[in-house]
Amino acid sequence: MNTLGLSMILKMGCICTKEHLNINGIKYVVLERLGEGGFSCVDLVENTTTKKKYALKRITCHSIEDQKTAMQEINYYKKLRHPNIIELVDSTFKGSADIVVHATSEAFLVLPYYKRGTLHDYLTLRSFNKNYLDAKDILRIFSEVCEALKFLHDFTPESIAHRDLKTANICLTEHADPILMDLGSCAPAKVQICGAQDAQKLQDLAAERCSMTYRAPELFHVESYCVIDQRVDIWSLGCVLYAMMYFKSPYDIIYERGDSVNLAVISGTVHFPQEAPFSEVSIIFVK
Repeated sequence: MNTLGLSMILKMGCICTKEHLNINGIKYVVLERLGEGGFSCVDLVENTTTKKKYALKRITCHSIEDQKTAMQEINYYKKLRHPNIIELVDSTFKGSADIVVHATSEAFLVLPYYKRGTLHDYLTLRSFNKNYLDAKDILRIFSEVCEALKFLHDFTPESIAHRDLKTANICLTEHADPILMDLGSCAPAKVQICGAQDAQKLQDLAAERCSMTYRAPELFHVESYCVIDQRVDIWSLGCVLYAMMYFKSPYDIIYERGDSVNLAVISGTVHFPQEAPFSEVSIIFVK
């Protein structure tokens, strides 16, 4: 093949290099990688028949316990139906995890694709020119996030906590309506801690699944005998509101300076930039 022919293939993208998936009889082609975390990744995929795009979350499971955790996330998507909570389009497992023979399985979760991205993306873009959100827009988005959270907390027969509420876990629709996503961190809201072992277990789980700069103080140092409940989400909600006003969580700034987020959170240290166009009433509301 001559150089020109090779160049044309590289520019066009050879179709044979794209991954094709069959999920419950529906065929998808993987277009690009949207994001990657410690336990999963998200790909942009296209239904080969309808040409509609979706976000495909892929969770690699190394053990039966991992598979149970992934299945729990799928079940949360199925039962938590609300206009401001992301819906699950389809899901399946491929393979079988076996830690003894180092075999893995993969969970596939087909989710709606929001091309506007996340609230984090939106705020980052506006931060470059210090283009502060209008107070009315902040309150509208915030109130809808509150509705989604209230739905979780009021869920029966058991209240549910999100446990990783942050701007990066809130998608925006075409009309800038917030959609709460990533239910992988969800858990029964009320947790009774009975001893140091329980406390350490929850503290380790929070360190693994709850973003540090949005994490509630009671999850940084879990007491040996206490009750942890949905109030951990209320702390994170306050950080989300602050981020909508000042582009990032108050503790993102601490983290970027290299200071201790743990100490800052436990002490309740929050700095409110003076140059932002928000009233004293707005600041008191965040506090």
